Amino acid sequence: MLLDTYGRVATDLRVSLTDRCNLRCTYCMPEEGLQWLAKPQLLTDDEIVRLVRIAVTELGVTEVRFTGGEPLLRPGLTGIVARCAELEPRPRLSLTTNGIGLERTAPALREAGLDRVNVSLDTLDPDTFQRMTRRKRHADVLRGLAAAREAGLTPVKVNAVLMPGLNDTEAPDLLSWALEEDYELRFIEQMPLDAQHGWQREGMITAGDILESLRTRFRLTPEGEDARGSAPAERWLVDGGPQRVGVIASVTRPFCRACDRTRLTADGQVRTCLFATEESDLRGALREGASDAEIAGRWRTAMWGKKAGAGIDDPSFVQPQRPMSAIGG
Repeated sequence: MLLDTYGRVATDLRVSLTDRCNLRCTYCMPEEGLQWLAKPQLLTDDEIVRLVRIAVTELGVTEVRFTGGEPLLRPGLTGIVARCAELEPRPRLSLTTNGIGLERTAPALREAGLDRVNVSLDTLDPDTFQRMTRRKRHADVLRGLAAAREAGLTPVKVNAVLMPGLNDTEAPDLLSWALEEDYELRFIEQMPLDAQHGWQREGMITAGDILESLRTRFRLTPEGEDARGSAPAERWLVDGGPQRVGVIASVTRPFCRACDRTRLTADGQVRTCLFATEESDLRGALREGASDAEIAGRWRTAMWGKKAGAGIDDPSFVQPQRPMSAIGG
C-alpha cells in the first residue's frame, strides 16, 4: 500500500496523459499558452499502463483518473483505458476533461471501459466562456456533456470555477441547469496553480460566497462527513434531495487530513500533493530497466514523505513551479 507517516493510505491515482490543452483558461495559463513537454519526455502508452498496473496490483490503488492538460488530446487514450480496464483487480476508471472532442469519443471510451467523466464548464454564457477560455467552443462542451450522458459515463460531473467580475453571479443558474440536465455539479475554489502566478487569495470566490449565493434560490442540507469520506467535495442535498451539489474548498476548507490521492505527471514524476514542491522520478527508473518491485519501492518512499497538508494558510507557502496543466487535475 501507499502509506504516509500520518496514517493516510493513497488508493486514488491521478494520471496526467499530457500537459497540452486546447483552451487558455485565464485562471490556468497565459493566452499564448506554455512551453509543452517534448514527446521524448512524455511517458509512452506502455509506460503509463505499466505504472498503472504496478499501482493497482502492487500498491492497492482502486481508482484511476486520467487528466491533463486535456487528456482527449492524447492519441492513445482509448487504448490506454482499454488496457487498464483489463487489470485485476479492475480499478474504477474516470476522466477529467474540458469536453471538447467528447461528443466524438464518448461511445468509444465507454466501450473501452471508462466508467465516468468530470467535465469542466464555468459558465452557461457563450460570450463569458470565450472571455474565460479565449476560445469559442462553448457549444462543443455542451454537446460533449450530452454525449457522455448518453454513452452511460455517469454520473456526469461538472466542475466550475467562479471568477470575480466574470461568472461570479452564475452559481444558482449553473445549479438549476445541472439539476435539469441530470449532471452533478461541483464548484471548485480557484487555486494558486496558474502559470502566471497571479493568484491572490483576497480576490477569489470562496466556498462561503458560493454557498451564500446558492441559498438565495435553493435549500441546502449538508450530507455530512460520514457520507463524504475522503472525497474532496463537501456535498449538500438540494431541496431535500436526492440531487446534490458539491464544493471543493481546497483553499478555505482543505481536506488534507483525509486525502487518499497520489499523482503521476505526464513525464513520469510522482507528486504527493497538487501543491508539492518535490517530485520523485519514475520515468528514469522505467527507462533504466528497474523491476516492478523497485518502482513500487520508489513510489512507497515518495508517499511516505507526504506532508500533513498543502500549507496554503502558512506564511511560508510557496506556489509550485508547475501549473495545473503540467501537474494534472
